[in-house]
Amino acid sequence: MGFIGFGNMGRAMAEGLIRTEAISAGRLYACASDYQRLAERAESVGIRPRKDVASLVNSVDMIVVAVKPHVVEQVLVPVAKQLVGKPIISIAAGWSCADLERILPGTNHLSSMPNMPVAVNEGVIICEGEHTLTERQDKLARSVLSLLGSVEDVDSSLLAAAGTVSGCSPAFVAMMIEALGDAAVKHGVPREMAYRITSQTFAGTARLQLESGRHPAIMKDAVCSPGGSTIKGVSALEAAGIRSALIRAIDAIEA
Repeated sequence: MGFIGFGNMGRAMAEGLIRTEAISAGRLYACASDYQRLAERAESVGIRPRKDVASLVNSVDMIVVAVKPHVVEQVLVPVAKQLVGKPIISIAAGWSCADLERILPGTNHLSSMPNMPVAVNEGVIICEGEHTLTERQDKLARSVLSLLGSVEDVDSSLLAAAGTVSGCSPAFVAMMIEALGDAAVKHGVPREMAYRITSQTFAGTARLQLESGRHPAIMKDAVCSPGGSTIKGVSALEAAGIRSALIRAIDAIEA
C-alpha cells in the first residue's frame, strides 16, 4: 500500500494499520515533495520512502492519495496510465468521484474522508457511495479501512458535510478536553490526572452512546438529578450557547 503524500492524516492511517499487525510496516510505502522530511517520518514508523510518485506506484498494489487538495491533479495526471487497474483511495478533501473521474478516466477510485483517531483504530472513515472500484477492489478497500475504525457510506451530496463533522470534530473535542482539564486544575486536580479523567469520560460516554443507541438527550437527563450539580452545569453551558456555538462552527466550515 502506498501513500502519495505523507502528512498528518497519511501518517495517522499508517500508524493505525501498523498497530493492527494486519499489514506490516515494510509493506507500506510513501512519497512526498519534501523527501528529507518524508524519510524522517517514514523511519519513525518503519515504512519505506520513495523519491517520486512513479516509483511508488510501481511498488504497490493499492494507492492512498493523501496530498493537499490543490495539488491532486498535478500529482496524479502524470502517472494516470500507471494507476490503471490499481485501487485508489482518495482522502483529499473536496475530491469526489466525479472530480477524480474527470482527471483519471478509466481508473478505479474511491473518495473518502478519515479523521485523526484512525491512528488508534478508533476513527471514522466517510466513504462516498459512488465510486469506480470493482467489486473485489471495493471489498479489499473496505476491509483495509475498517481496520482503522468505523466506515460510513454517504451519498455524494453529503460527502462534504459528513466529512466536515467527522474530520473537524476531533479539534473541537480536544478543545473541550483541554477546557475541562483546565477547570479541574483550577480546583486542585493535577493536570495529567485532569486530562486522563476528562479524556476517558469523553471516550466512555461516546462508547455508551454507540453501544446503547440512546439519544444523547436521554443520556444527559440520566445524569441530571433535580436541583443537582449536573443540571446547574448544563444550565451554565446552555447560557453560554454551547449548542449554537458547535453548530455555527460547522456552518462556518460549510459556508
